[in-house]
Amino acid sequence: GVGGVIKMVQAMRHGVLPRTLHANERSPHIDWSAGELSLLTEAQPWEGPMRAGVSSFGVSGTNAHVIIEGAAQVEALPTPETTTPVPWVLSAKSEQALKDQAARLKAVEGAPLDIGFSLATTRAALEYRAVVIGQDIDGFRRGLDAVAEGQGITGRAEPRGKT
Repeated sequence: GVGGVIKMVQAMRHGVLPRTLHANERSPHIDWSAGELSLLTEAQPWEGPMRAGVSSFGVSGTNAHVIIEGAAQVEALPTPETTTPVPWVLSAKSEQALKDQAARLKAVEGAPLDIGFSLATTRAALEYRAVVIGQDIDGFRRGLDAVAEGQGITGRAEPRGKT
């Protein structure tokens, strides 16, 4: 079942109807002249709506069927322009690791607002910390340069539970 779903998703992604497997002859129990049903003997371009049914018949009697439909093509949303300063929060286990993280972040491409959100919500708050504030990618790169070279203002947080 899962293999069939993966196959259909990939077929939709590539816009190709895969050939029918393990069926070399048409069944005499099907009226092939009624409608547009056919046996695909070779892959062909997918025309029309991208919709497919995948069935799975388990050995233990479990039967499942799912209908998959391809998403409509949409244009990417424009990246919001930042008009207010955005913080990029950095943290690491050591001062050198903090400098290394700042150096790596200089190569990151993307919207500053999105990067700032990801840094603030997906990274652990470790002992050595720095915050770079900017409005555009050039401003962030200057701040990251300062942290990477040890010239920025960084801090060290005490672990919880210690006084």
